Amino acid sequence: MFKPTYNLLRPFALFSLLLILTLFISRLGLGLWQIDRFESFASFMTLFSQGFRIDLSALGYLLILPALLHPWFMLSKYQNAWLKTLKGIFFFIFICVLFFELATPAFINEYGFRPNRLFIEYLPYPNEVMKMLFNGHLMTLVIVICLLLITSKYIWQILNKVIDARGINHKQSIISSSFSCLALLMVLVLCTRGTIGHRPINPSLVYFSTDPLINSLTLNSIYSVAHAYKQLGNEKDAAKLYGKMSTEKVITLIQQETGLTPQAFNVETQPSLASRTAVYQGKPKNLVIILEESLGAQFVSSLGGLPLSPEINKLNKQGWAFKNLYATGTRSVRGIEAVITGFTPTPARAVVKLDKSQTGFFTIASLLAKHDYTTQFIYGGESHFDNMKSFFLGNGFTDIVDFKDIKNPNFVGSWGASDEDLFKQADIELTKLNNNDQPFFSFIFSSSNHDPFEIPDGIVTPIDYTDEQLAQYDEKELSRHKAIQYADYALGKFIANAKQQPYWQDTIFLIVADHDARALGSDLVPIKNFHIPGVILNSSKQNFSDERVVSQIDLAPTLLSLMGINNYSPMLGHDLNNPNVTERAMMQYADNFAYMENDEVTILQPQKAPLNFSYDFKEKSLTPKNLNQPLSEIALAHALWGSLAYENEWYVLPDDINNDNQVDIKYTAVIK
Repeated sequence: MFKPTYNLLRPFALFSLLLILTLFISRLGLGLWQIDRFESFASFMTLFSQGFRIDLSALGYLLILPALLHPWFMLSKYQNAWLKTLKGIFFFIFICVLFFELATPAFINEYGFRPNRLFIEYLPYPNEVMKMLFNGHLMTLVIVICLLLITSKYIWQILNKVIDARGINHKQSIISSSFSCLALLMVLVLCTRGTIGHRPINPSLVYFSTDPLINSLTLNSIYSVAHAYKQLGNEKDAAKLYGKMSTEKVITLIQQETGLTPQAFNVETQPSLASRTAVYQGKPKNLVIILEESLGAQFVSSLGGLPLSPEINKLNKQGWAFKNLYATGTRSVRGIEAVITGFTPTPARAVVKLDKSQTGFFTIASLLAKHDYTTQFIYGGESHFDNMKSFFLGNGFTDIVDFKDIKNPNFVGSWGASDEDLFKQADIELTKLNNNDQPFFSFIFSSSNHDPFEIPDGIVTPIDYTDEQLAQYDEKELSRHKAIQYADYALGKFIANAKQQPYWQDTIFLIVADHDARALGSDLVPIKNFHIPGVILNSSKQNFSDERVVSQIDLAPTLLSLMGINNYSPMLGHDLNNPNVTERAMMQYADNFAYMENDEVTILQPQKAPLNFSYDFKEKSLTPKNLNQPLSEIALAHALWGSLAYENEWYVLPDDINNDNQVDIKYTAVIK
């Protein structure tokens, strides 16, 4: 029985060896490339032992279906047809695996870990993705395609030897085929599970480092993307990642950390809904928020970065500037989520993209609409991207201005009209809004500082780099710097003009980044790459530099207070007009969640115990310390809150609230 069984299983055994060897070589190359990130030779070797487990699991998933069919087709009259089909299946599997591995170095350079959900999240927008690939990553695309084409020829030849029917007898007994099928089933199921324990293997079981890149290298890229895709279906429940806490305790902790009095929370069906009284009590002011694409503090010299943003530096001296403001995430929709809704970050997609938040979800636009504000979104690209248009129109924005509305743009890139064209259109729109004699809120989102950085020559002058700096930055990074200089130039030009316009009077301006350009480094959460600029102009506050640690989610409550809008809202952010609020920020980095209070940071990882660190603001580094149990519970409560609030539809404007001791405001939004 042994020889017939071996002959039947031989193609799968050989192909498995080929696939495992390919993944080993890829992991070895990636490991040697990042060798300085490993603490010791032992940790380097652990990469391969843990990676082998993941490779076997991926192998099981990829081969289990054809493996179950193989013995039976081989004993039928369709043997030749099946062998051709099997060869095609093997070829397709190998090319897919190879494609993801070849794409990995470029992805690591951009995001700091293997391909994950970001690899698939933007597939619904092929036009924007293809423009970005061809204009900014053409060389990478050409190299990957060429390597696939070259490799395909040799793989096909190798598969001719792998798929070999010699030694297989059509008349073999049903016993041998049954034994073969059972053997394949047992082996592949064991490989797929990766363990004989209660739970099957998952990334957290093989992670062994506090460096997110090293942890991602233990996976292979097709497994990483597939796991991320699977997680999209389970993204509602953060408790599956970070652990459980009673809903009552979550509510108690998140209410406590807002700094509001317990009496402010008086709607049992909406635990975070609270009354807020504005510090300014005059005629309500207009609001303009300018969200700057990918403008990290590392590019602003007044925040300790490169001298690429002189206009931001000037504006920081002219308003309420935040020296330690931290983004909640690394994508634009996460920045929009924080600034426009004040929602806490979660391991799920931003609420801009989620189904249940497309209507009736709280935004400052929906709140201001109840106060008879005109609400507007202005974008230089196509507003459907990242589901922005749908989310905004369903949640309080009444007017959308995007690429199609910008007449005769000066120049157009992959992501739409240039920032100069955007701000030129914004000036037109703000003038119209001001002439309507009605309060207004306008949200302006820039895009020029976005890969592939298509800025014409002659507009900005590059800074004088030292020889050491020039050796440090490659051509792409220098192009990024040019785009940042241009975005800063266009912003400064717009603000200088706006100050001369009638709409400047009685209008508060917030200028803030959506996120940093890239989040890289060996920390579980690279805190330094969440540091962003933010400044409030033309408010009633005197110009000053705020040294406190603050979060993007604090901006909306602060702005409403400065505008004179007494309100009820479900936001957890602090009104920073209060000098006594706790200094804290929260950050989502892939599946890791960080909660920072002053200089102490708790980091939550999937299926792992929380870790505590001290953050050195000068060195921008984390140092491990003993667990702070109260802080870890506060971190967990905030990590879980977003999932609870979304799932239970707590983050909405109520129909009506009339409390004698509260601000009396009419609300007409519908609670789902």
